[in-house]
Amino acid sequence: MKHMKRVAIATLLLLGVSGAAAQSLGDYARAVRKNKPEPSSTNRHFDNDNLPAGNALSVVGPPPAGDANPGDAAKAAVDPAAAAAERQKTADEWKEKIDKQKEKIDSLNHELDLDQREYRLRAAAMYSDAGTRLRNAAQWDKDDAQYKSDIDGKQKALDAARQQLDEMQEQARKAGIVEKEKDNDKK
Repeated sequence: MKHMKRVAIATLLLLGVSGAAAQSLGDYARAVRKNKPEPSSTNRHFDNDNLPAGNALSVVGPPPAGDANPGDAAKAAVDPAAAAAERQKTADEWKEKIDKQKEKIDSLNHELDLDQREYRLRAAAMYSDAGTRLRNAAQWDKDDAQYKSDIDGKQKALDAARQQLDEMQEQARKAGIVEKEKDNDKK
């Protein structure tokens, strides 16, 4: 029991001494900031302490797509009717491009559907007549391979056209054009 009391007293003394000697985090940060060397003119480092508040920072590289010509932005801010007309013109152009792509997809889909129907009809006719199967087996294999190749090619073209439509819709969305496709599909 006496031994436990001595260990507890020794622990409390050590904690008290270390607490008195401990430096707060704020004091440590101030000490580091005082000892920190000033940045040289060739190596600029911006942080919250030396970030210019009144001036704009210069950015290396091309201006963002929306700010390509600052004069145009000023004109748009001055004339909102012209800006609205420009947005409508851009929206109409995107809508026309997307509609053309949708027509292309519909056309490709129709061609693929017709080829698949024709293939099924030819296969049904071929397999329904045993004599034709025996007489024209080699020709059927050759024609079958050609039809499958054509169908695969048209399917790949259709998939590529759909991918292109998705990319166009994404570009239009990034340009700020909102398409009301879902409303049109429901009707």
